[in-house]
Amino acid sequence: MAKKPKYSKMLAAVAITVLIWVWADLAKTDQFTVPIATISVARSTNPNLWVSFNNKSSVSIEKIELKGPTSRIDSIRRKLRDGSVVLEFFLDPETEAMDTPGEHTLTVLQFLKKSDQIQQHGLAVTSCQPKQITANVVRLVEKSLLVRCVDEAQNPIKGATVKPPQAHALVPEDWEGEKLIARIQLTRGEIGQARLLPIEKNPYIELATGITREVQTPVKITTPPAENQLTDYTITNATLGFSLSANLQGKYGVEVTNLNEVISAIAIRATLQAKRAYEENMRYQVILEIDDSDKDNTSAEPLRRELVYNFPAEYVRRDEIVLSQQPAVARFKLVPLAPIQAPPSTAP
Repeated sequence: MAKKPKYSKMLAAVAITVLIWVWADLAKTDQFTVPIATISVARSTNPNLWVSFNNKSSVSIEKIELKGPTSRIDSIRRKLRDGSVVLEFFLDPETEAMDTPGEHTLTVLQFLKKSDQIQQHGLAVTSCQPKQITANVVRLVEKSLLVRCVDEAQNPIKGATVKPPQAHALVPEDWEGEKLIARIQLTRGEIGQARLLPIEKNPYIELATGITREVQTPVKITTPPAENQLTDYTITNATLGFSLSANLQGKYGVEVTNLNEVISAIAIRATLQAKRAYEENMRYQVILEIDDSDKDNTSAEPLRRELVYNFPAEYVRRDEIVLSQQPAVARFKLVPLAPIQAPPSTAP
């Protein structure tokens, strides 16, 4: 009669083998240098405090030395390489006893050793650079702020109406005067929408460059018709350019008989930014287009043609610049140019 296999002994042998392999893996350790990581301020921070690293919401850790079993070092190396793991550590000021106004020094190695993110990978931190970082803690108090509307380039939207015109927000207690401003940024589409019906948005404050906080109370914004946003300007230093095909270039010159009349004063309605771009960035403020058929004119009277006003395209698309006069009419004629003579030959 066949003996029954002793499963308990087999399982014990397998368990012992697994333990041996696990022990062998744990006994074999390796090190790995993480080239860069980040410490950021946790979002759950007390709203009455603004915590930053030199007015930034995060700070880079130049390198972290990790030590642990080779298999786990290989695993985190692979995950960091393919992006499935990102080493970003979050600082909770209250947990670190850094919740009072002023400067606080964080010992980075001690902070990293306590990190759940490192521990869950079964690794240890042996060193890091820098060794210490400074966190700045500022107390925020509630103050009344004037709300202003800006476009995507942070330019004020002229004539925008905000209701209510003020909002309450938590800001640094030393903010006064011009600093007490909350902004609402509108896209081009929202500006157009607000011309028809008021739109509702939450203002924001900018604690430092790139660090913003949203005001919890929304306001309603109405923008005026595009025409009401423009100011009257007169351009007095315009330059006239000519547009003519390769068929005429080098063969004819253009003589405008009323040049002062057509460029001495150009009346426009524009935003200040559009006016400056038109004056300063455009090589030619007005262009006279020449047709190939103009060379066939035999009349003693000059040709007549309306000028093209060379407004910057981006401001035209946004309805920020228009001509506020009748287009000027240039009187001109084409003058044949003498052919260029070839230099005399010097051959013997």
